[in-house]
Amino acid sequence: MEHNQFKIEPAARTTLVNEYYFSSKLREVAELRAQGRDIINLGIGSPDLSPSDLTLSTLCGDSAKSGVHGYQSYSGIEPLRRAFADWYKRYFKVTLNPDNEILPLIGSKEGIMHISMAFLNPRDKVLVPDPGYPAYRSASLLAGGEVESYNLTRANNWYPDFEELAGRDLSKVKIMWINYPHMPTGQPASKKVYEKLVKLAHDNNFLICSDNPYSFILNNKHISILSTDGAKDVAIELNSLSKSHNMPGWRVGMVAGKGEYIAAILKVKSNMDSGMFYPLQTAAAMALNSKNEWYESLNAVYSVRRKKAEQMMEILGCNYDKSQTGLFLWGEIPENIENGEQMCDKLLYEKSIFITPGSVFGKEGKRYVRISLCTDEKKFDICLSRIKQ
Repeated sequence: MEHNQFKIEPAARTTLVNEYYFSSKLREVAELRAQGRDIINLGIGSPDLSPSDLTLSTLCGDSAKSGVHGYQSYSGIEPLRRAFADWYKRYFKVTLNPDNEILPLIGSKEGIMHISMAFLNPRDKVLVPDPGYPAYRSASLLAGGEVESYNLTRANNWYPDFEELAGRDLSKVKIMWINYPHMPTGQPASKKVYEKLVKLAHDNNFLICSDNPYSFILNNKHISILSTDGAKDVAIELNSLSKSHNMPGWRVGMVAGKGEYIAAILKVKSNMDSGMFYPLQTAAAMALNSKNEWYESLNAVYSVRRKKAEQMMEILGCNYDKSQTGLFLWGEIPENIENGEQMCDKLLYEKSIFITPGSVFGKEGKRYVRISLCTDEKKFDICLSRIKQ
């Protein structure tokens, strides 16, 4: 019997986005390694260090207990929500009600999608930074929103141009994504900028979504937009243990803000997952109780690596800002090189070093490259030796 040739077309929304850059690029890196090439990965922001000993012992100990392997609350266990609230009070000077103003997430990247689905109607406009984390754009498009970029430039210290934004029609904007300390540029947060953003949101009736996972890396000024007067009416904030506590694969994040906003996000989230493994949550709560000394020891390691990355930038002829914070070093390429992709490909194919072209984060990143600090000193030394050749 003959069968008709059927082709089931993917949803139209899949045409709006591409496969995530690192998903496809890491396949290429894997292929080169399979050919025998010793590729050193300085492209991905995946911490290679371990969580605290207490975090690990809590996970192991609680995993051996009975009665902890079932489904968990959709809104996370109370000790974890309380630990997030205490953490925000201690470091960000923000008071949050753990009962209704904090929602644990399976990673903050998950939260970007949940927030987009919870607040965007078809054709609502979304302000997305350029350069910026690509997930803001893709989640907005997948949820039916219309993306409008706002440019961040070195001339303006990688902050929004408020005069330019004031000249736009913002009447259809529903969400504005912000991210400080900024990835990929490392620009620190600013209270004055947060005040201007909150006023802009009040004046134009939209929601600011602040993504704040880099506050603890090479940075001792922990600032949350939620500490700004009037922010809770117009802003929510994502945070994560991935970078700050060396737990990227654990997938533990949170979103904080006004109870009504958290409830709307929970409506989406509760239909998408069944909560995190209980011992993961108790271990995450333990991680959030880490002492200042633990963060200091972490940054001592990153400080040494940062100096190695700076040496790489200098040998490559790139300009960089020494005041950068966070998990990466952002550098502007020399004038004689066409774009960041050209430099990155040359390093990958000739020196077996993988770094990230700034164009991944938007057109304003075309003449930049990014080096991750998530590699040990010995590998940095190998990279320096290869480049000097």
